[in-house]
Amino acid sequence: VCTGGGGGIMEAANRGAADAGGRTIGLNIGLPYEQRPNPYITPDLGFEFHYFFMRKLWFAHLACAMVAFPGGFGTLDELCEILTLSQTRKLSRRIPVLLYGESYWREVINFDALARHGTIAERDLELFKYVDEPAVALDVLKSWLLEEIQHPSPVFAKTTKPG
Repeated sequence: VCTGGGGGIMEAANRGAADAGGRTIGLNIGLPYEQRPNPYITPDLGFEFHYFFMRKLWFAHLACAMVAFPGGFGTLDELCEILTLSQTRKLSRRIPVLLYGESYWREVINFDALARHGTIAERDLELFKYVDEPAVALDVLKSWLLEEIQHPSPVFAKTTKPG
């Protein structure tokens, strides 16, 4: 499990993975008066970043899925980065995106309006799914991973023109 390495839901994810015997990665960002690395990050797998763009690069490089929980500007930035990279096929693989807390996400970002106004394609609404329960999120992720194992997606980066 790879998280931003802070407290709250990030700490819970790292703790759950650590309690299950897994390794956990924490990609922390150095901010004044902000998060500090949580104690459930595997030793030597906690990283401190100064720049957001470098942190997001590593998130995108390491991720096989993204589960976004309600959050502020940082969460929105990371979510939009992954959706944009997926939309433009700048990733070497598909990354399923789950938006946890449908009522929150529908209020904060009106994706349907973006499609209606033509600023994103209707098919871009398939880049993510809303989920409201941990068991549903797990089922969606397991289903996607099984599908990916049985029918690997084409390498997006090799299907786009340079530049």
